[in-house]
Amino acid sequence: MTTTGDQRELTVGLGAGGLATADMVLNIGPQHPATHGVLRLRIVVDGERIVAAEPVVGYMHRGAEKLFEVRDYRQIVVLANRHDWLSAFSNELGVVLGVEQMLGMEVPERAVWARTLLAELNRVLNHLMFLGSYPLELGAITPIFYAFREREELQAVMEEASGGRMHYMFNRVGGLKEDLPAGWLDRVAHALAAVRGRLPDLESLIVGNEILEARTRGVGVLSPETIAAYGVSGPIARGSGVDLDLRRDEPYLAYGELFAPGGPGRVVTRSAGDCLSRLEVLLEQVHVSLDLADACLDRLRTLPRGPVNVKLPKVLKVPEGDLYTATENPLGFNGYYLVSRGEKTPWRLKLRSASFNNVAVLAEVLPGNLIADMVAILGSMFFVVGDVDK
Repeated sequence: MTTTGDQRELTVGLGAGGLATADMVLNIGPQHPATHGVLRLRIVVDGERIVAAEPVVGYMHRGAEKLFEVRDYRQIVVLANRHDWLSAFSNELGVVLGVEQMLGMEVPERAVWARTLLAELNRVLNHLMFLGSYPLELGAITPIFYAFREREELQAVMEEASGGRMHYMFNRVGGLKEDLPAGWLDRVAHALAAVRGRLPDLESLIVGNEILEARTRGVGVLSPETIAAYGVSGPIARGSGVDLDLRRDEPYLAYGELFAPGGPGRVVTRSAGDCLSRLEVLLEQVHVSLDLADACLDRLRTLPRGPVNVKLPKVLKVPEGDLYTATENPLGFNGYYLVSRGEKTPWRLKLRSASFNNVAVLAEVLPGNLIADMVAILGSMFFVVGDVDK
């Protein structure tokens, strides 16, 4: 631009080469159809391609860890099962197993096998939700109806035993709240057989679906190195070939026997590390969990009648010390770091949730992909927002 007296001459570039361009910042969420929860993604795009992505979390933060510190060990369970509302029974396990270990308490055998059975039923419920909702996010409506039909079959027996549909509150320090209802094992066996028999209806809609495969194959690839760097676990890690499952590698409950050579337990992995691999792992894990549940049923039928819990003192105090307890939750590693000063409430109870790490890795996996593929990647990360924010 040149200036002569009161006259000014402005020169601009003509055509695309002369246009000043800038990256666009988009907010996906915190309430958006693509985020399946109150999650905000701040993405920078260059045209249709994502340049950078930042998951912004905390919209559902309730301060559960501080609430743990002002409740005794019986009351904690009601808070601990809520962060991942699809895996409530598994969330309860980590707390009670840690407290029992610090107390040196031995839980009745019937309670051990019943807990294992309920944990695997809960795992199937969790996976069925994602097997129905993930195709929905890609535009396929029908699978979610099939998935919920099978969920209702299992929800019925879980509700009969515990009285709850989502927040079961069935675990107690020392075992279970109460014995299993009369005839319940037969009804569980019937439910498992029904789900197993109808599962091909759901699989036929997903497996080999050329539209779904086109949207997921080779998309959102996670390397084992990235998995390790971000602490990603569960089905997402195993979809990238990371052969790690705490049920086999650091067994708790009855998993040591179930995952022993010749047992029904096996770890499902895939090597591609893309969205399709993660979905395939989830689908095959449903079959493994059904096999594990059948094995638990067989064992419970052979055990003699007896207690399912240990009688506790009126005031339950945990000896001074600290302990980290990790379990293989449906979405990955769920850990509780308990620090006790010998009182009836924990001095500190730190929660390590699986979803937090699974969401953190989005900053690594989204850049370089198209906006159209963002939903496919996001849905394949299998997280619950409450489990991220705690």
